[in-house]
Amino acid sequence: MHNLTLRQLRAVIAVNRLGKISLAAGEIGLTAPAVTLQIQQAEAEAGVPLFDRTSDGLRPTDAGTAVVQAALAIEERIGELGDQLDAVAGGRQGSLRLGAVSTAKYFAPQLVAAFMAEVPGVDLQLLIGNRAVTIDAIENRQVDIALMGRPPRHLPVQPTLIGEHPLVIIARPDHVLADKSRIRKSRIAQERLLVREQGSGTRISLELFLGDMPGRLENLDMEFSSNETIKQAVMAGLGLGFISAHTIAMEVEIGRLKILDVVGTPVRRQWFAVSRADRSASPTMIVFKDFIARRGRDFLPALVTPLGAES
Repeated sequence: MHNLTLRQLRAVIAVNRLGKISLAAGEIGLTAPAVTLQIQQAEAEAGVPLFDRTSDGLRPTDAGTAVVQAALAIEERIGELGDQLDAVAGGRQGSLRLGAVSTAKYFAPQLVAAFMAEVPGVDLQLLIGNRAVTIDAIENRQVDIALMGRPPRHLPVQPTLIGEHPLVIIARPDHVLADKSRIRKSRIAQERLLVREQGSGTRISLELFLGDMPGRLENLDMEFSSNETIKQAVMAGLGLGFISAHTIAMEVEIGRLKILDVVGTPVRRQWFAVSRADRSASPTMIVFKDFIARRGRDFLPALVTPLGAES
């Protein structure tokens, strides 16, 4: 394997991601025959096929997956080397691939803008997706740092605390419970609940909140893949929503939604900037995490609590 080249590894990465020689060729700036040759040479060096040729395109074999993972790690280390050389040259320059779960989009752009104003030499890319997409991006080294709630447990990660992440129950302002105080969880459980999809951080928090309500978790009502859809559904009168307080500041302010005064809420979680613990932090990662520690909480929207609610 000592004769594998960076060009061959980049061809393997591109074909693995895109599944077709023609698409990979366009991405890495080679002709299709040239990419085919790079794959053939890599397979000859490995001594085993790296891809299965199927009617749907090329799919990695077990050996191919192993080579892809090694190639991604090599690409990552080369990127770190570039950042380190830039830092040695005297400026805070380089690149940063930042991931964020979808709920974080309500504060991440402002945070990113402030960071880029403070450190203009950093080329920052922002990837927003749901929790599963974000964790996958961390696992596959597609992002350097991710803004998220509960860090993944199956990966070695290093979290940096940003600040509190409160989750609340919301209703239309004319809902029968809108003006009630100290509403019991058992009363909320009688209502139609509009919830995020399985595996999302908000859904996990709701499952913990309702964990002592026998049978309620098995009969959750309407499931949505975005906070925006939950807000619209609540405003339409379809039920109550369990949602991040950071997503509803505007709707509460203009009177379109009401935070209910439910005993045990806000459910208080935390926001973190998460990076892999099994890699060396690049200079740009260190600078960004320092920024998070100093100023991260400044960009979290204020929580507007109902009268009588927990402060």
